Amino acid sequence: MTQHRFTVRQNVVCRSGKGRNLNTKSGPGLLFVLVCAMGAGPVMNYGLSAASSLIIDDLGISEAQFGLLATVCFLSAALSSVSLGRLSDRIPGRAQLLMIFGGTALALILMALSRNYVWLLVAVALSGPAQAISNPTTNRVITHHVEPARRSGWLGIKQSGVQASQLFSSLFFPAAALVAGWRGSATGAAVVMAALLLYSWNKLPADPPMPPQPKTAADGRQRFPLTVWLLAGFALLSGAGMQATNVYLPLFAQRELGFSLLMAGAAAAAAGVVGVASRVLWGRRMAAGTTVPILLVTLALGAIGGAGLLLAAGQTGLPVFLWTGVVLHGATVLGVNVVVMAAVLREVEPARVGAATGVVSLGMYAGFAAGPLAMGLLLQHSGGFLAGWIFVGSGYLLCMALGLVLHRTAAPATAAA
Repeated sequence: MTQHRFTVRQNVVCRSGKGRNLNTKSGPGLLFVLVCAMGAGPVMNYGLSAASSLIIDDLGISEAQFGLLATVCFLSAALSSVSLGRLSDRIPGRAQLLMIFGGTALALILMALSRNYVWLLVAVALSGPAQAISNPTTNRVITHHVEPARRSGWLGIKQSGVQASQLFSSLFFPAAALVAGWRGSATGAAVVMAALLLYSWNKLPADPPMPPQPKTAADGRQRFPLTVWLLAGFALLSGAGMQATNVYLPLFAQRELGFSLLMAGAAAAAAGVVGVASRVLWGRRMAAGTTVPILLVTLALGAIGGAGLLLAAGQTGLPVFLWTGVVLHGATVLGVNVVVMAAVLREVEPARVGAATGVVSLGMYAGFAAGPLAMGLLLQHSGGFLAGWIFVGSGYLLCMALGLVLHRTAAPATAAA
């Protein structure tokens, strides 16, 4: 019922006088801006992962300390996601682009200048807010500048920017590090961020008039539907497994299967390539009418299989298990965000998209923070990746259970509608 009501409300907005020019600038240029805005924030994390062995050796840190880098970044994103989500409903889009691209470039420069582990922790913490605001910003742009019938497709493409970032970082950082060291690769990535900021600044359409924020006498804000909180829980659980895998996959490939630095980066890049395609595919499935709970249960099942294959690769030393696991990881768990974010756009009115996205992002980034930390601790204390992959697979099992709860929750609403 809630989903139907808000879909109708969005269609009414698009047919109103303010909605007549909705799509005048929603072409390929704007879509490219959204893809880049989604991909900018994760560049540092993927770059750290791709160059993990160099960084660990250079700074003399443990695997758990390396995992803490991603944890600090995502914890910073989680702590700022709700407030930045609300802020995104109120400040100009170009100011948000400055936070995304400029904040990432600044963090990369600090990474390049860091001479010890503490400064590297500060750099990754600085990149957190740039990631936290990327989903609210891009969801807001889609809500205001793209007609409802095209939104799920655009969501799938723009969410693929995260995996495009994984592909870029997994290839760029190792290659640049061989020439200029891992600090030099960070400098080069900062230059790319500055160029993308200039391009995006000119391509972003003018902001529409801001509607008044709905309020209640009790707490000044309406409560979000239960579905939003369930989506946040799914994002938390899947996010933990996703980033535990993303952060440690190159190191796993090097240590357990004897891959070179470049080949380990290629394995992470392969996941990114598949992830780009999967997010577009799942976005289209959403547009075609497949329900959110069914998609999420399907993705959870595939993610469990991917974790099992990676576990098998470590136990047998056979690369075929690793490559198959990487493909399944990219095809399933990396597609979760597009389904979750599309569901958010359906569940809340346009004036509160940023705030609702911030709530779901809080769960997602909390999972992103917990996953690498847990994986690093398990690796350090067990001496291998077996316990880590069991941890990842267990999280996906809980995702499947939560997807079934979402299905049971949605069924009465669908019947009532």
